[in-house]
Amino acid sequence: MHPESAGDVPSLEALEVQAVQVKHAYDEMNQLQRGRTWTREEFMLGFVGDVGDLAKLVMAQEGAREVPGGREALGHELADCFWSVLILAHLYEIDLAAEFQRTMAGISNRIQSIVSEQITAT
Repeated sequence: MHPESAGDVPSLEALEVQAVQVKHAYDEMNQLQRGRTWTREEFMLGFVGDVGDLAKLVMAQEGAREVPGGREALGHELADCFWSVLILAHLYEIDLAAEFQRTMAGISNRIQSIVSEQITAT
């Protein structure tokens, strides 16, 4: 993210609302076409597929393979993966913002502790 454009970026809550709206649209389409909607497990499997596609696009960006679409496809796949994370959090009633902050604080504390120990040991 570019700091100068941070004011234009929607909040996580706004992105979650938009993601759920798209999920409801998918639910409606799937109900009409297949007579059913996706389960939580199927959303997870869809996410795994998106992560696989993302891996191929990252490899292409690094020159390790040929995949059409370039940087635009990479951005699209990152957004697909983010959508899946938002939807899984919604389906399992996880407060993603709170969990993210708690997890990052824990990681930061562990890193600071390790670095402090290394500095003290030298």
